[in-house]
Amino acid sequence: MPRTLVIDTTSRFLSIALFDADQLVAHDHREIGRGHAEALIPAIAALPDGGMAQEIWVGCGPGSFTGLRIGIAAARALGFAWGATVRGFDSLALVAAAARAAHGIDDFSVVCDAGHGEWLVANAPHDVRSLPPEDAVNLCRKIVVGERADDLVARRGSGHGFAASADCRAAMGIAAAAFVDPPRSIYARPPDAALPGVGG
Repeated sequence: MPRTLVIDTTSRFLSIALFDADQLVAHDHREIGRGHAEALIPAIAALPDGGMAQEIWVGCGPGSFTGLRIGIAAARALGFAWGATVRGFDSLALVAAAARAAHGIDDFSVVCDAGHGEWLVANAPHDVRSLPPEDAVNLCRKIVVGERADDLVARRGSGHGFAASADCRAAMGIAAAAFVDPPRSIYARPPDAALPGVGG
């Protein structure tokens, strides 16, 4: 397996990791809220060898509309500069991989912020919905993971919740079905803004 750079900028976290085969070489995972555009390239440059890799994996959402576009654009630019293969992945599958690695659990739902007072809910890769919390409660399994896991368990009054984020250190555990080739944005609901004359 080649050296792989993994990037996710779809949440309030900036997360990158560099792997040699399946061994973690270096990483940067921190909560920044906004500012991914300014922080991403310097963070990659600070990795060994400037993060250079033969493959680049990038989180394609769902998540922050701006964040996922920043990540995909950076991955494509670096892929062109390095002659690297660029692959996309479902970012909620990365949250799931982080939860499995940290807690040794399976058969769960992923619950994260969707913005506008809604939660993202996923029970499988590419099967995601953006729902009001009261509807999310009815769709989730007994075990939930993610940024809103504890909130959902409290609202439902039953089950188990485990906090987890899109942490690229867990990228080697992403399910094969979660990859998106070529990388493209994954949305759980339409973007807030539309181009003039598009939609209606």
